[in-house]
Amino acid sequence: MLSAVAVKRLLPGLLHAVRRPAVIGLVSSRGYRGSAPEDSKGDLIEIPLPPWEEKLNEPLDIKRRRLLYESRKRGMLENCILLSLFAKRYLNTMSATQLHQYDRIINEPSNDWDIYYWATETLPTPDVYQGEVMEMLKEFTKNRDHEQRLDAPNLEYLDKESH
Repeated sequence: MLSAVAVKRLLPGLLHAVRRPAVIGLVSSRGYRGSAPEDSKGDLIEIPLPPWEEKLNEPLDIKRRRLLYESRKRGMLENCILLSLFAKRYLNTMSATQLHQYDRIINEPSNDWDIYYWATETLPTPDVYQGEVMEMLKEFTKNRDHEQRLDAPNLEYLDKESH
């Protein structure tokens, strides 16, 4: 059980994270905002994240496997399920250009909620991420076939494709 003091210290940071407005039309800087040490008067600190860099000359089969892994291991369960199912369906048929777009979409933004809001069309997608793959992801997210999407796919399908 958390003490009242601990809840009082944690609650403002959690509320700020939930209410965090996405930057519409712009790419926010990559960083993590968290509570500062007690002696800093409650200010928030921002820890910069390294900028996303495309992996040049990465073989396409390696890129597909990396993107599959990165689609499954997200900062939030909703994106883990959504992106891993999307990756299972489309990664093996994507062109090099589409793989680059997908890599950028899932790895450049530092906040998984931004990706989720763009995919569900809750917020407009910034121009830098708008393109063929984002349109595919938005359409996939609509789930027009009413598939049950409660969990990430089992990895057994990887073994079946390699035989």
